Amino acid sequence: MQRIYAWDSQAKRTLKFLYQQSGIECRYSVIPDYTRPTNEWEFYPPTENLEPFPSLEKRMVLYRQNAGPLSIQAIHRCLLGKLKATEITHLITVSCTGVSAPGLDLELVELLGIPLTAFRTSINFMGCYAAVHALKLADVLINADPRAKVLIVCTELCTLHFQQGQTIDNMLSSLLFADGSAAVLMTSDSDPATGLTLKGFYSEIVPKGKSEMTWDLSSTGFQMTLSHYVTDLIKADFAGLVRHALEKSRLRQEEITHWCIHPGGKKILDTIAKSLSLPAGDLDDSIETLKHFGNMSSPTILFVLFRMMARLEYARPNRIFGAAFGPGLTMETFIAETN
Repeated sequence: MQRIYAWDSQAKRTLKFLYQQSGIECRYSVIPDYTRPTNEWEFYPPTENLEPFPSLEKRMVLYRQNAGPLSIQAIHRCLLGKLKATEITHLITVSCTGVSAPGLDLELVELLGIPLTAFRTSINFMGCYAAVHALKLADVLINADPRAKVLIVCTELCTLHFQQGQTIDNMLSSLLFADGSAAVLMTSDSDPATGLTLKGFYSEIVPKGKSEMTWDLSSTGFQMTLSHYVTDLIKADFAGLVRHALEKSRLRQEEITHWCIHPGGKKILDTIAKSLSLPAGDLDDSIETLKHFGNMSSPTILFVLFRMMARLEYARPNRIFGAAFGPGLTMETFIAETN
């Protein structure tokens, strides 16, 4: 980023300030170049301004090489001790950072030995809230067939789409986003000692924000618009969204014991904490996820949930309110409880 964006002393100071304020200490990427000296680069050309800049085709080759193996790692950790891949009846793949046909879903069927008759579908290009949409779809499938064993895997390789244009959108997305994968197993008979029961979903669109967060294809990869007004929109609308979601489930905010919020950025988390008047510490799982992994788009809220579930006291009642947001501006929520 310094090589491409820090073209003068003022830009260097701005970049350093943004990193210091990001709340991120560590991120991961499938591209080794970001942590290697220039003479060891494999993906980017070691030239001034990275020319010739990698094409969309080159980025999608790297996506196809890495998305499958990364997904397999997440799935194995998810299923370990619970279920064999051959018992999966439904597969939902989620990604907004790479597309192809045959796609990731068919690759996973082949690599894992999932039955060729399994129901499968893909959720593409929905962005950071797509994992909640996948949970909602899985819930519908399980309600339709109590025998269903639904596997969800969200895999994003955001760092494939680094852009060289010296714009604030490119700078912000480059310092926020990272690569990662998370998997979820949903069945009608979750383990009460370690599992959660989904109790409700709520979705709302804020049309005035549709141009403030966008994700578009270009010849040099996917390009993001990420306006600073997104924080203002969340500040103005998030408390209302929470109120509407709780009213739908006939709950009060005081009945929520845990807040599983997508860490779209440090400023966004600060804004949400203030808008809901949350006590200090209520968003620690989101803050720590952002700190150690950055924003991975769709898997991120599942990383927050994973951290939260590892520390729950399952012998006592727990009620989790989850929320994520993305292009649209779309906000998706869920409510989960311990059995």
